[in-house]
Amino acid sequence: MKAVSSADLRVLFASRLLRMFAYGMLGVVLVLYLVRLGFDGARIGLLLSLTLLGDVAISLWLATHADRWGRRRTLVVGAVLMALGGAGMAASANFFVLVAAATVGVISPTGGEVGPFQAVEQACLAQEVADRDRTRLFAWYNLAGYLASALGALAVGWFLGTTRLEGVAAYRAVFCAYAACGAVLGALALRLSPVVEAPAAGGAPAAGPTVLGLHESRRLVLRLSALFALDSFGGGFVLQSFLAWWLQQKFGADEAVLGAVFFGTNLLSGVSGLAAVPLARKIGLINTMVWTHLPSNLLLMLVPLMPTLPLAIAALLARHLLSQMDVPTRSSYVNAVVSPSERAAANGATATAKQLGTALGPLIAGRLFGAAAASGAPFFVCGVLKSSYDLLLWRAFRKTKPPEER
Repeated sequence: MKAVSSADLRVLFASRLLRMFAYGMLGVVLVLYLVRLGFDGARIGLLLSLTLLGDVAISLWLATHADRWGRRRTLVVGAVLMALGGAGMAASANFFVLVAAATVGVISPTGGEVGPFQAVEQACLAQEVADRDRTRLFAWYNLAGYLASALGALAVGWFLGTTRLEGVAAYRAVFCAYAACGAVLGALALRLSPVVEAPAAGGAPAAGPTVLGLHESRRLVLRLSALFALDSFGGGFVLQSFLAWWLQQKFGADEAVLGAVFFGTNLLSGVSGLAAVPLARKIGLINTMVWTHLPSNLLLMLVPLMPTLPLAIAALLARHLLSQMDVPTRSSYVNAVVSPSERAAANGATATAKQLGTALGPLIAGRLFGAAAASGAPFFVCGVLKSSYDLLLWRAFRKTKPPEER
C-alpha cells in the first residue's frame, strides 16, 4: 500500500483549513441571522434539528460509500453541495427554503464539522503514518481545523462590526462567502492523487451482511457510534450558535465580542489536542478521552453560574483547555481498531451518529433558551449527558486496545 504523498497532505490540510474557516463564520452568525429574520426560539431549534438530521442522511450515504465509490469523488460532491447550500441560505427568508438549503449545504450550527469531509480525509491521513504517529498527525489536523474555525469566528465578528451593510444584508454576505469556500474546496479535491483511494480488502470476499459499508468492524463501530451519539446529544444543548445567542441575551455581548470569544475557545481547543498526544502515549487513547473530558464537563456547568461576562468567558476558556483533548484521540482510536479498507465507512458511521445526536438536542434546547435567556438548564443537561458518555465509554472499551498499545 502506497503512503499518501506530501502534495496530497498539503491539499488535505488546506481543505481542512478553508472548510473550518467557513464553519467558524457560520457558528457565530447562524442563530443571530435566524433571529434577525424573525424566528422564535422554538422554530430556530426546529430548523437546526431538521438541518442536522438532513446532514446526517447525506453525510452517512456519502461517507459510507466513499471507499467503494471513490474518496476524491465524494469530496467533490460534498463541496458542490456546500456551495449550493450557502447560496440558498443567502437567497431566501422562507423557513422551508432555509431548511432545504441548510440541509443540502451541510451547514454547521455548531461551528464544527458536518458532512462527509472529515470522515474521508481522516481515512486518507491514516494511510500516511505508522501506528505510533497516527495520533500526532490527527492532532495537527485538528489544530489546523480549530485555528481556522477561530479565525473564521474572529473574521466574521470584525466584518459585522465594520461593514456598511445593514441588518440581514450583512449576514447574507457571510453566506455568500461560505458558498465561495465550497467552490474552492471542490477545486482542491480535484488535485488529490489516486493514492488517497481506499486499499483493496485482502483475502477472499467476506461472508455475511455488510452494514453501512462495514463488515469486519461493524459490531465495534456500531457500539462506538451509539456512545458517540449520546455525547453529541448532550453537546446539542449548547451549540456554538446557541451559546452566542445566550451570551448576547444575558450579558449583551455584541458580534465583535462573540467573534473574539470563539476565536479564543477554538484556539485553545486546537492546542489542547496537541497536549493530548504525549498524554495518550503515556496512559492510552481511551483513558485520555475519558479523564480529560470529565473535568471539562464540570467547567461547562459553571458557565451559567457566573455573574458577569468576563467570568463566564473565563469558565468557557478553561473548559476548552480540556474539552477537545478527546477529539484527535477519538479519531485515532476509530481508525486504529477498524479494518484499513473500512476506515472511511467507520469514520462516516461514527460521525453520522454524532451528527444525529447533535440534531436532537436543539429541539429541546431551543425551547429552554427561548423560555428564559438566563436559564442555565441547557448547560447542566449537557454536562450530565456528556459525563455519562465518558463513564460508559471507559467501561465498554478500556480493554480494546489499538495496535500501538498492545
